[in-house]
Amino acid sequence: MTFSYGLGLLSAILWLSGALAVLAKRRSLGVYLTLAGTLVAGFLIAFLWVKLARPPLRSMGETRLWYGFLLALSGLGAYRRWAYGWLLFFVSLVAGVFAVINALRPELQSMALPPALNSVFFIPHVVMYMLSYSLLAAATIAAIYKLRRQGQEGIIALKTLKAPKDEVKEKAAKAKELETFIHHSVRAGLGLLTLGLISGAVWAKLAWGHYWSWDPKETWAFVTVTAYLVHLHLAANRRTPLPTLTLLTLPLGLLFLMITWLGVSYLPTAPASVHVY
Repeated sequence: MTFSYGLGLLSAILWLSGALAVLAKRRSLGVYLTLAGTLVAGFLIAFLWVKLARPPLRSMGETRLWYGFLLALSGLGAYRRWAYGWLLFFVSLVAGVFAVINALRPELQSMALPPALNSVFFIPHVVMYMLSYSLLAAATIAAIYKLRRQGQEGIIALKTLKAPKDEVKEKAAKAKELETFIHHSVRAGLGLLTLGLISGAVWAKLAWGHYWSWDPKETWAFVTVTAYLVHLHLAANRRTPLPTLTLLTLPLGLLFLMITWLGVSYLPTAPASVHVY
């Protein structure tokens, strides 16, 4: 067992244990375990950076490592602000699953980078994407949670005449707070996604002489950004509660995002993509 493999496995155990602790309603323990897993993953990233003599951002396994790390990190920050137990469970579970996949399939590449990746844009471009993916995933889970409770909120609304006014106000405030979380997460995630897209276009101009070529990955990236823009357009009136159609655009956007990140590599057109190394 190599040192890097051991660190990856340890982060997986800590993250999954954190998810189980939250599920057992021991949130404080869940926070500490998730934080410990995140610190171990951060140390692993630094170790690989030194060992490979390059930023570990090239292969799918390396980007999965960054995704788990940034998802857990942003999830802990969001939990400190919003205190959503389901969010902490989600980020711990998904980060742990990604770490397990990496333990089974590390997919580490050689030390050398191809010429196209030796660019000042390489690190910020990939990191912005990974961070945006984590924020948009959290927003999607919140939307699914909101959709699941939509029927319950309708029943609650019918009982407002019998419920105490303070209870009604508290429930309305919690519903609005969840929608605010979704709104801020989507805006921040889409902002980073757009910056990643723009930096990628400038990078492409320097590397290949053109900003955009409708490469399969670029095409799906455009579709993904459009999906989230549609969501923001539908949510622009800030109605409460958010309509079901508005919430459903987030799972759809995440599906497009996963195709852009993971699915494109399995398409018949993948060999023709300049984004496959």
